[in-house]
Amino acid sequence: MNIKSIVLPILAALFPLFAWSQTTLWIVVQDAETTDPLVGATVAIPSLNIGGTTNTAGLVQLNSVTVGTYDLSVSYLGYEAWKKPITVSETTDTIRVELQSGEEDLKEVIVSTTRSSRTISDLPTRIETIAGEELDEKSNMNSGSVSMLLRESTGIQTQQTSAVSGNMNIRIQGLDGRYTQLLQNGFPIYSGFSSGLSIMQIPPLDLKQVEIVKGSSSTLYGGGAIAGLINFIQKDPQKERELLFMANLTSAAGIDLNGYYGKRNDRVGFTLFASGHRQRPYDPNDDQFTDIPKYQRLNLNPRVFFYLPGSSRITFGVNTTFEDREGGFIPRIKEEANPESSYLERNSTTRISTQLQVDKPLREGQRLYLKNSISAFDRTIDLPGHRFAGTQWSSFSELGYVQESEKTDWIFGLNTWTDRFNERAQPGQRTVRDYDLPVFGAFIQNTWTMGEHWSLESGLRGDYQPDYGAFALPRLALLWKISPSTTSRISGGLGYKLPTIFLQESEEVAFRNVLPINTENTKAERSAGLNWDINYRGHLGEEVTFSINHMFFYTRLNSALILNTDSLSRGVLSYENAAGHVDSKGFETNLKFGLEPFKLFLMYSYIDAQRHSNDLSTELPLTARHRFGAVVMYEVEDKWRVGLEGYYTGHQRLSTGEKTRDYWITGFMVERIWERFNLFLNFENFLDTRITRWQPIYTGSIQQPEFSRELYAPTEGRIINGGFKIKF
Repeated sequence: MNIKSIVLPILAALFPLFAWSQTTLWIVVQDAETTDPLVGATVAIPSLNIGGTTNTAGLVQLNSVTVGTYDLSVSYLGYEAWKKPITVSETTDTIRVELQSGEEDLKEVIVSTTRSSRTISDLPTRIETIAGEELDEKSNMNSGSVSMLLRESTGIQTQQTSAVSGNMNIRIQGLDGRYTQLLQNGFPIYSGFSSGLSIMQIPPLDLKQVEIVKGSSSTLYGGGAIAGLINFIQKDPQKERELLFMANLTSAAGIDLNGYYGKRNDRVGFTLFASGHRQRPYDPNDDQFTDIPKYQRLNLNPRVFFYLPGSSRITFGVNTTFEDREGGFIPRIKEEANPESSYLERNSTTRISTQLQVDKPLREGQRLYLKNSISAFDRTIDLPGHRFAGTQWSSFSELGYVQESEKTDWIFGLNTWTDRFNERAQPGQRTVRDYDLPVFGAFIQNTWTMGEHWSLESGLRGDYQPDYGAFALPRLALLWKISPSTTSRISGGLGYKLPTIFLQESEEVAFRNVLPINTENTKAERSAGLNWDINYRGHLGEEVTFSINHMFFYTRLNSALILNTDSLSRGVLSYENAAGHVDSKGFETNLKFGLEPFKLFLMYSYIDAQRHSNDLSTELPLTARHRFGAVVMYEVEDKWRVGLEGYYTGHQRLSTGEKTRDYWITGFMVERIWERFNLFLNFENFLDTRITRWQPIYTGSIQQPEFSRELYAPTEGRIINGGFKIKF
């Protein structure tokens, strides 16, 4: 008898047993909080080399699973990985897996700009946040200011307004910088005269996160947020002490020193941020005029927190900036003997602001809060034959009541905003540009969770200004949770902006021959805006994470403040309301791919900003219609961070109608991370893209230069910087 005649009958007899010992498993994957099915979750039994992805019902079928005990692993973008042993028997049918949100899930990001304590994923208002590793990465690239952080954000363009002082203007969705409201911890302390040099003087090291709301947002904090608002949120103290020191050196002869301390106990907390920045005059194109001015700056920001019984809290902080800045002919700055040119521009600024906030819980879900800030900003500009100097005093006070419940949040508030500017008249000066613009407002906000998939946010603000009258500002925002992986938001509202002389055109001429605003003949600028976006996050295959955000926007601006052309012929600058309107429309797209340890970010914005008057349409100057960016990051947790980036800026139009050239800016950054010590090196703009490669930054002779050329590209060119961080 051979072996086959013995084995085959035995196998035939055991076959029904083998078949009976296998089963089909159904795995259902849900959100642990909402029990919503998770579409596209990856499910696998590694030891059996079987797996799959969940369908629209959150289900996946695993066939031919042998009876036994195995490790089942489940993963989904934005949720904590799930891995547990399961026992499969003949009667096993369906296994339910509930995933907890975590990792990079937007649900974990708490924002404060809308005054609500809801998480970002539950807010109908579209808010972009810059925090964590991204904020840390940008501080490596420029530890002296937030200009780099904003410049590399989709839909935001930073525009240099002065070749010698280095001042910059922020454009959101193509609109001039005066339409963007800058906040710190929810306090509007950068406006009017104090907006000058502002983004060049805010260091990023003590920031917890940056929150950006694009589109008309005047309902939230009053006039000025026609294009949007940017809220810089400082760190709060934690029970574990944080002591951080950072030093940075640049190839442009700059040095930045930053230090941060934070600590709290049961009753008191304290943070202190201090920084010193020094820059020598820098001239990469050897025309002997500064492309980066000489400056010395000191920032000192102490904050104290009192944690009272009953969860009440009092926060008081002071923010200070002291800076002297000199730009112009470098031999003149260095005080060399008999310089060929005497052109020198000096900026001396002092910025001091206080912030007080009191939070008092009442019954469950109810609280009162009081906010107050007082700001003093003093600036003196000295040019050959001209001086402009003045002090701006501003304040913001708000009293609010918050009632929160599971379905509905209400916020009621009253606030006042004062803005007074006093110019220091110079000898022989006939006209001063003083103004006093108090605003009194009241608002109501509501966030309503209408059901499992819908949330509505509504708001109404009423402002009154004695010179310009009353303003009614309604606002609506709707969130649709189409599925756990797909959401959509649409929002719209009205806005306004009070007229002052502190516009880009005035800054470019250092306010020389600028006439004061005629309040009798000038109206406030008014706007209406609409945003709609759609978001998706999931997987491409089993290993690549993927997310996309696509937003459409439209803003219409009426009574825009423009230069009076007749005044230019008289050698002065005066402003008037335009007869037509301005509109900005377009879209933004953000893509993110992840395949550990790599991440790829792609961004694109299309902006069509036009001024319409007398049946004619002209492009707004210095607004790129096409902007594209790509960033590749390689990260090994707590060891390495390496990044390569490239940003494309398309053609722009100058005020003369001339079309500029397009350009790329590229960068490379590497950081080595240890437990308490980091080393970083950054090659910014390593292709040396700068406007002076194509044209000079001034006209006229070197003895009497005229810096009237519009700057559509960077002036400083290639810069290498490096340094270290120490955590104690």
